[in-house]
Amino acid sequence: MAVVSTPRPLVGVVLLMFVSAAWGSAFPLMKDLIVRIPVADLLTERYGIAALVLFGLSPGCLRGLSESIWSTGVLLGLLFGVGQTAQAVALHDLSSSVSGFTVGSNVVITPVLGLILLGARVSGRTWAAVALALAALTIFTLLQEEGGGVSLPALAVTLLSAVLYSAHTLVLGGFAGSRRDVYAVAVIQLGVIALMAGALAAPDGLTLPQTPGDWAVLGHLSIVACALGFLARSFGQLHVPPVPAAVILSAQPLWVTALAVMMYGEPLTGTVCLGGGLIALAMLMVVLPGRLLRTARQEAGPAPPR
Repeated sequence: MAVVSTPRPLVGVVLLMFVSAAWGSAFPLMKDLIVRIPVADLLTERYGIAALVLFGLSPGCLRGLSESIWSTGVLLGLLFGVGQTAQAVALHDLSSSVSGFTVGSNVVITPVLGLILLGARVSGRTWAAVALALAALTIFTLLQEEGGGVSLPALAVTLLSAVLYSAHTLVLGGFAGSRRDVYAVAVIQLGVIALMAGALAAPDGLTLPQTPGDWAVLGHLSIVACALGFLARSFGQLHVPPVPAAVILSAQPLWVTALAVMMYGEPLTGTVCLGGGLIALAMLMVVLPGRLLRTARQEAGPAPPR
C-alpha cells in the first residue's frame, strides 16, 4: 500500500488551519440553527449530505477496501459522531464561545492520552505550546463568562466531547494510507455519523430547513465544514503529528469569536484579544520552519530503503 514517505509540514499546516476555520465557523451557525431544527435531524442532514457529495465525486472510492480500512473509518466515525452529538446537545445551554473553547481543551488532552495509551514522546516546545493554548482556553472560558452562569452539566458533556475528539486525533494520526484510502476513510466517517444521527432522528422524521437562509447555513455546514473539513483533516494529519495538529486546531475558538462578533454582535473584549494572542503564539511555536518537519520525521520513523 502506498503511503506518504516524506511529510510536508507546511501543506499539513495549511490544511489544518482551513479545518480550524471551517469547524470554528460551525459553532455559532449550529447554535442558531438548532433552535429551529432538532439536533439529531440537523446532524443527519449535515453529515448525510457531506457523505453523499464526497461519494458522488468518487463513486468507486469504497471498492476493494481492506477490513482494516473499514474498521478504522468506522471507529473514527463513532468517536467523532458521539462527540459531535454530545457537543450539539450541550450547545442548548452554552454560548458558542464557551463550547468552542471547552472543546479546544483537547489540545491538552491529546498529548496526555498519547502518553498514556501510546507512550508517545512530546517535545518540550510542544508542551510549552500546549500550556499557552490551555491558558488561552482558560482566559476565554472563565474570564469572559465571569458572572455569566455557565451550565456545569453542559460543560461536562462538552468536555467529554473534547476527550473523544482527542482520541479521534490520535487514531487518525496513526493511520498511514494511500490518498485513495484517506478519501475513503473520510467518506466512511461521514456515513457512520449520518447513520448514528439518523437512528436518533428516525422516530419523529426529519425536519428540513424552511427558509433559503437556513438552507444556505446547512450547505455551509455540510460542504465546507464537513465534506471539505474532513478531507483536509485526513490529508493534513498525514503530514503533521497528532499533538501539533491539536495545537493548530485549537485556533477554532478564534474563528468562533470572530463570527460571533461579526454576525451576532458579541463584544470584542480585551479578554478575547489576550486569549487569541496566546493561541496564535502557541501555533507559531509548533509550525516554525524546521521544527515541525523534524518532529514529523521522528514520529514517522526511518524512511524505507530504496
